[in-house]
Amino acid sequence: MKPVIALVGRPSVGKSTLFNRLTRSRLALVADAPGLTRDRQYGDGRMGDRPYLVVDTGGLAEGLEPTGKAPASIVELVAEQARQAVAEADAVILLVDGRAGLHPLDREIANHLRRLGKPVWLAVNKTEGLPPETAVAEFHALGLGRPHAVSAAHGEGVRGLVQAVLGTLAVAPEEAPAEEALPRIAVVGRPNAGKSTLVNTLLGEERVIVYDQPGTTRESIYVPLERGGRRYILIDTAGVRRRARVRDVLEKFSVVKTLQAIEEANVVILVLDAQAGVAEQDATLAGYVLEQGRALVVAVNKWDALDAPAREWLTRELHRKLDFLVFASAHYISALRGEGIAALFPSVDRAYASAHASLSTPRLNRVLQQAVQATPPPLIRGRRPRLKYAHQGGKNPPRIVVHGNLVAALPKAYRRYLANAFRKAFRLEGAPVRIECRQEENPYRPRPGATKKTSTKKSDRAGGGRRARIYKNKMV
Repeated sequence: MKPVIALVGRPSVGKSTLFNRLTRSRLALVADAPGLTRDRQYGDGRMGDRPYLVVDTGGLAEGLEPTGKAPASIVELVAEQARQAVAEADAVILLVDGRAGLHPLDREIANHLRRLGKPVWLAVNKTEGLPPETAVAEFHALGLGRPHAVSAAHGEGVRGLVQAVLGTLAVAPEEAPAEEALPRIAVVGRPNAGKSTLVNTLLGEERVIVYDQPGTTRESIYVPLERGGRRYILIDTAGVRRRARVRDVLEKFSVVKTLQAIEEANVVILVLDAQAGVAEQDATLAGYVLEQGRALVVAVNKWDALDAPAREWLTRELHRKLDFLVFASAHYISALRGEGIAALFPSVDRAYASAHASLSTPRLNRVLQQAVQATPPPLIRGRRPRLKYAHQGGKNPPRIVVHGNLVAALPKAYRRYLANAFRKAFRLEGAPVRIECRQEENPYRPRPGATKKTSTKKSDRAGGGRRARIYKNKMV
């Protein structure tokens, strides 16, 4: 297995910036605000031929020492996430702020890490423009060995720090398959719909922070998951509110991360809050998922909190407001109690298979002809379009290209009819089908700029004259 390196420290010391530097990505949100990171974030890094795993953690506002009680606040939940990251790690990098100087909380965290008996490396961040010896002088008092002067924002001293950490860890072979080849499942929805609770239930552990407060999750958390003998990448995302209500800059960044997670996903689980009903924002978010061409599964959470009349009303609202999701399977679940979860992933597997299905061209043409015979396309400027043949033009989502005359002017309603016909014939569940129409050119239409050719043969001119004289004599 790859060596695991955990980044810990006080809030706003640059852990997420260093995480993005080590992973050469922008997975972690970075802003000039303390307490931005809450859940632990994993990322792959590489130094030469040495791969490793980096864990970003939230800022420790009250140290790492466990209280012995169940976490009751966001600060305690963040500290619990950091303790789990340290427990999983092979080495720990304690990050401190070189410009703010030594803080009493730095001493407390260092004392706790020292007692764990794991390799701990001290990195003094934000030392750009300062003499290294002067910048790290006071941090020798932490008793963690020689401090490393680094600048996560500019990359200064980072390479030497990672080389020193990896030099003490055993070399491990790389694992396969790569995460990019695994199905990516994004869990999206409005704030406080139960997305993080669902992720924790699927994982069987408190992997992400769950708190009775909207906006608890701020980043998209990528978590490996194995279920039923198959491996996935599960993505927990921040809740998306209406654009008019999003005013905080950090929330805007969180929404952007959620939209990016939808684009990267293969299948999206749309979580609805049964107690709040089906809102306009749910339909807007579902529409965005379809625009991106992602397979979709609907999970109506908190179903156990409704009585029979409320359930019947919500089912009608679901069919009325989300009627454009007729191809997606809906599951009524309770993420907190684990009810209805077992049937969720079989639908995810079917949606993923439908999105990547290979469609036979002969069968596509048979389905096309049957659909046209059952319901011919409407007249366009007095002429009926002629649909000649179809073939598959892409996957994820399935894209079917239809060739013919006047097909570019086919109305959207008829294209939806064709998409439903193909979906029903090939039993495509949970995946949107896109119809692309390619109109064939008229071979007899003169090309732009081309001039009409006239005959220069003497016989043609003479023949034309004879025909004209004959016609004139008959008229006379």
